[in-house]
Amino acid sequence: MDLVTVIFFLGIVGLTLVVTYIAAKRTSSASDFYTAGGGLKGWQNGLAIAGDYLSAAAFLGVSGAIALTGFDGFFFSVGYVVANLVLLYIIAEPMRNLGRYTLADMLTARFSEKRVRGIAATSTITIVILYMIAQLVGAGALIKLLFGIDYWLAVLIVGVMMTTYVLFGGMTATSWVQIIKACLLLFGTTLLAFLVLWKFDFSLMKMFDTISTQHGDQYLVPGMKYTSMIDSVSMMMALVLGTSGLPHILMRFFTVKDAKTARTSISWTTWVTAIFFSLTIFLGFGAMHFVGIDTIKAENAAGNTAAPLLAEFLGGNILLSFIAAVAFATILAVVSGLVLTGASAISHDIYGEILNDGKLSEKQQVLAARIGSISIAVVSIILALFAQSLNVSFLVSFAFCIGASANLPVILYTIYWKRFNSNGVIAAMATGLISCLVLGAMGPNVWNPVEGAAIFVGEPLVPLSVPAIITIPLGFIAGYLGTVLTAKKSSDAEEIYKEIRVKANTGVAVSEVSHH
Repeated sequence: MDLVTVIFFLGIVGLTLVVTYIAAKRTSSASDFYTAGGGLKGWQNGLAIAGDYLSAAAFLGVSGAIALTGFDGFFFSVGYVVANLVLLYIIAEPMRNLGRYTLADMLTARFSEKRVRGIAATSTITIVILYMIAQLVGAGALIKLLFGIDYWLAVLIVGVMMTTYVLFGGMTATSWVQIIKACLLLFGTTLLAFLVLWKFDFSLMKMFDTISTQHGDQYLVPGMKYTSMIDSVSMMMALVLGTSGLPHILMRFFTVKDAKTARTSISWTTWVTAIFFSLTIFLGFGAMHFVGIDTIKAENAAGNTAAPLLAEFLGGNILLSFIAAVAFATILAVVSGLVLTGASAISHDIYGEILNDGKLSEKQQVLAARIGSISIAVVSIILALFAQSLNVSFLVSFAFCIGASANLPVILYTIYWKRFNSNGVIAAMATGLISCLVLGAMGPNVWNPVEGAAIFVGEPLVPLSVPAIITIPLGFIAGYLGTVLTAKKSSDAEEIYKEIRVKANTGVAVSEVSHH
């Protein structure tokens, strides 16, 4: 165990615990716990969303993918950035105007039925658990590698810390942990990119020429890893559209005071993510050239250690320790946001609204939220302990797929389709969720003829790594058919839709201005 590594880790942990202590003093109501009282500024929420978005899969995974597959590794970074535009122009403003704490709140603003809230909460919890397992496994492996402790203990440490942030500080603590992490991540990637460029005399052309000459032109053009166009399109659809359906991203629109600030948040997020993913080009190609593909694969077959190994080459143990600590902060911040989102679905949607009809006092709501946080953390930790030997990175892409297939169709139909009804909500969400899980379980991430390449040995029944190209249309079609086959003309439904349209665009309900 290296002293420098310990100092960096303890420094980051200490800083985040101080933030949690300060935030705990400001967290007394349900609104404080779930949405930081709606008091975050645009730039703060923008950095926090970027922090939620830039997970370990983005930091370690993308740079490693570029190091091993060149252009194909960077290709899907474009999807992450473009996804922000969908959020900015279609989702951000209506979501902020219609929602309160959760995605289910936004849907029940139009369809005030418990079954709608129930299916929305189920989708949210599924996405959160899939995402969290991948993050916790990554965190456990990282701490085990750096400190030499057992995997189960490493996962338990991360689990306890993330629960502490949420339990005491709520959304305020989680948001500031995300902001700190986003700034550290930007600083770390900028520093590595600067050092790589320095090695190439600050010349992009020299870097690309060197890669082409010494490693081959195939690394600078598409097609090295993703040879199937359909598979590539399917993955891109999941990334671009899935972000707009991720509950931990959507929940952040309720932390600002109005729709204008929500749009400002996404503008900040877009710039931060665009800068970050641009810098991963230098991290990936730098690792490929200076560390070597064979060395990267020997350490981790998926290339997830490319950035730390590059840091060790460029700056020795000190820079390696810093980058590893940043990677740890990245994981810690993301899982904290996921815990809060899962807790909101359990405590607010299921316990508060479905079981108790929304008749909880402020004190009871906060207590329920904290119990929900512990519950979702315990479940995720237990599942992560059993997933140690599995390649779980694909679970993140499944989460995006469910967001695009189950949540996005319902959000768009709720806002923009007059005839849409609660049966359509159930049909779209159930179809999108189930089809993603079933087709994903039949795909090459779960079945592979090469032993060790997937969970089970065998031929996949579905050739798509991410079945979004099938499941997204299924979600939209199911929502349409569920509506038209059960449509009943109702003047009340039409009036509610008019109210929704006005409120989605202005933030003001018709009933609030009808008396003026």
